Amino acid sequence: MVMATNNAGLMLREWRQRRRFSQLDLAAVADVSAKHLSYVETGRSRPSPEMIQHLSNHLDIPLRERNALLLAAGHAPRYQETPHNQSAPTELHDLLNLVMSGFRYPAFAVDAHWNLITANPAMGLFLDGVATHLLEPPVNVIRLSLHPDGLAPRIVNFHEYAAHILERLRRLTANHPTPELDGLLTEFDHLAPTTDTSDTTGLALPIELTVNDGSTVRLISTITTFGAPLDVSLAELALETFYPADTTSKAWLDAHA
Repeated sequence: MVMATNNAGLMLREWRQRRRFSQLDLAAVADVSAKHLSYVETGRSRPSPEMIQHLSNHLDIPLRERNALLLAAGHAPRYQETPHNQSAPTELHDLLNLVMSGFRYPAFAVDAHWNLITANPAMGLFLDGVATHLLEPPVNVIRLSLHPDGLAPRIVNFHEYAAHILERLRRLTANHPTPELDGLLTEFDHLAPTTDTSDTTGLALPIELTVNDGSTVRLISTITTFGAPLDVSLAELALETFYPADTTSKAWLDAHA
């Protein structure tokens, strides 16, 4: 139990440092004793489930890691994890089907490592010409976008779009580092431009995609997460949805829907 408590304390300290809090800062914002927080981090005091939850809220610790903290402190995990298996009739499966049915333009859901969970039929726009080895499960959307055997040859503004994707990936690894995300960053970091050549005009950076009839379709995207999740899988899901960036692109998408 002493070892477990110490492991939980070390994990909390790591998250505190990752969020750039001193012990005094965290104690102040969480309204806990700095002495007690020190005891928790050094393993001299075993944190209760309520204390772990309280500190996790202030440190913005993901649900999966909250479960790990609870286990490390000798408590039962609090959050369930629903499998992503789309062939199984689960509440999560039904929710994703409902959400996907609401989009006429390309939309997909990914997990914490940007592996594809599900997509609507319009997602086929992005798969034309993609090598089969990139479509073998798990399909990683970042790799699909940046790999030379993937979508990259069809992206007209590839350098600008790749810089945007890599910046997103750096934020992900900074907030929630995992071997999978670190591996993606290592694999594609060489694509990052050495100077900032991005065009800052317009509302948002579009992806400019050539299609099979030679046209160029321009799309902007939104990324959505679910509010107040209580399930690990749901908390890690992100939905990316694409919309036409101009009237010409809208006309092409509507004609090929």
